[in-house]
Amino acid sequence: MNKASASIKACVFDAYGTLFDVNAAARALSQELGDEWLPLAETWRTKQLNYSWLRSLMGAHADFWQLTGDALDFALESRGLSTPSLRQRLLDLYYNLACFPEVPEVLRQLRKAGFKTAILSNGTPAMLEAACRSSEILDLFDHVISVEEVGIYKPDPRVYSLVASRFSLAPNEIAFHSSNGWDIHGGKRAGFFAIWVNRSGQPLERLPHPPDRILQDLTAVPSILETA
Repeated sequence: MNKASASIKACVFDAYGTLFDVNAAARALSQELGDEWLPLAETWRTKQLNYSWLRSLMGAHADFWQLTGDALDFALESRGLSTPSLRQRLLDLYYNLACFPEVPEVLRQLRKAGFKTAILSNGTPAMLEAACRSSEILDLFDHVISVEEVGIYKPDPRVYSLVASRFSLAPNEIAFHSSNGWDIHGGKRAGFFAIWVNRSGQPLERLPHPPDRILQDLTAVPSILETA
């Protein structure tokens, strides 16, 4: 067995972009939005993350659902698409995001192999439960952990510390998976075995604590952790 993963007892996943497709809401309205759907989705996601970091630095926490709405308002206005009906439809779609195709089977394989599983996300508990239920994967997790427990967003170290305490494990007994480069560096700094799920083919971040593995999606995770 790979020495890096020999002691792993729990597999923890970021939610948005890692398990759930954050572009799916705008894509669902692509016929209506035309060529605007992807720029809208990208601006929405960028501002959502920007607001999480800025509010953390400002000491002005608001939950992720408010940030999601605020970011959408900015994105809609910036693209000249501000209508109340469109806003509400996009928020409804985001609340019930679908997971990526490989996610359910990967989670089933990991649990069959005896790994504990959890989500660690910026999302609110209600958002995460809704997305898990819409994707029919809620019963594949031992814990769904939200940053709302500490009132600050990733990559603050207090967020990652929630995992080890919840599982009563050492950080090096936890494999952390995220599609966000900055998040995976934060998880590695916390002591996790860090797997970057680089779905969009981004270059490596110029940050300390690089990931242990880089994958295109989650399909290979069970084999990496010797569970195939």
